[in-house]
Amino acid sequence: MQLGMIGLGRMGMNMTTRLTRGGHKVIAYDASKRKLKGAQKEGAATAGGVEQLVVMLRRPRVIWMMIPAGRPVDDTVDQLSGILAEGDVVIDGGNSFYKDDIRREELLGARGIHYLDVGVSGGIWGLDEGYCLMAGGDRMVFTRIEPVFRTLAPKNGYLHCGPAGAGHFVKMIHNAIEYAMMAAYGEGFSLLHASPYAKGLDLADVAGLWKHGSVIRSWLLELAEQALRKDRDLSGIRGYVEDSGEGRWTVQEAVAMGVPLPVTALSLFDRFRSRDENLFSDRLIAALRNEFGGHAVVSAKKKAGGGRKGRS
Repeated sequence: MQLGMIGLGRMGMNMTTRLTRGGHKVIAYDASKRKLKGAQKEGAATAGGVEQLVVMLRRPRVIWMMIPAGRPVDDTVDQLSGILAEGDVVIDGGNSFYKDDIRREELLGARGIHYLDVGVSGGIWGLDEGYCLMAGGDRMVFTRIEPVFRTLAPKNGYLHCGPAGAGHFVKMIHNAIEYAMMAAYGEGFSLLHASPYAKGLDLADVAGLWKHGSVIRSWLLELAEQALRKDRDLSGIRGYVEDSGEGRWTVQEAVAMGVPLPVTALSLFDRFRSRDENLFSDRLIAALRNEFGGHAVVSAKKKAGGGRKGRS
């Protein structure tokens, strides 16, 4: 298939690369000329702006956005709504709030333009391993775009979750579960690190052991082993853990629906607390986020400021 890709960050660039290697024709746009050159090296054509990208695509067009949630997506959707035609498709693969998807689908639908929201998980490993894709929107449009999903995802790695907003709602819950899982690993390894056996116990070996046959084995545990082998005490980073919109949105939705999520809520609030302390458990969570998503860590030599939002 031919499609346009707007946004060549950590995820967008690797997705573009996976698509071109899979035989798709990608036309990419990013404000960074350096990233555009990188996409060209991977076989993608590039555009100098959103309008040029639209002109370069054959109708009916498919445009996938991998840009920060909120105003950047709204601004791009507004721009696309004025230059796309009936039957074209806009896909938001970022971490948008599901109610924004419902609003955007109505806006574009009034002009005959289709909209899909697709939650994407896989981080910096998605290029080689594939991306887990959670899609919301019209099923017929989903089926039409399915060749793209098959290339991006591993086997059984994509799903139509329901109407507009369903994809990002499922991804929101996915990230909330991720918060709680990382918090549990952080606490467990923190206790091991403080235990009377810590001096002779290699925590990376413990993580490696638990990967084989244990009921708590997971990809996050594999990443914990990698991080601990690089730095046994994780002394090179601060235990400053960012939070993303999904964690906050999940807790807010749980309050609105009256659904108890005590573990998820506590893991979110624990991230707020991490910014004033430097516990081993927080250093492990920060290290895990760096391992799976390439998220920046705060050096142990530098005290972080607050208020920033990351992904996951």
